[in-house]
Amino acid sequence: MEYGHTYDQYRDQLFPVLESKLEEFRLLGNESINEQELWGYLIKKKWKKDNGEKLLHELVQDILSVKVSDFISYATQETYKESPFSMDNQEEWKELLK
Repeated sequence: MEYGHTYDQYRDQLFPVLESKLEEFRLLGNESINEQELWGYLIKKKWKKDNGEKLLHELVQDILSVKVSDFISYATQETYKESPFSMDNQEEWKELLK
């Protein structure tokens, strides 16, 4: 099996921890966040500069330390990055300013 990130090999082992964190998010009113999104946050933000030498218990700690506000900020930034809105398109400006 080929992995995209060093820690992808631990994903199955970390699944119960991810589910626990998602349950915490749900209790705080954020029911739309799923496992794939949380894992993406960890890979792209939390472990972005890691050299791949963390032990399993350190990965668990990283997951459990994720704050809802940090995840929401990340998700908002990612949404803006993916937005097709262009400042050069006059039609989009007119639609926006209606």
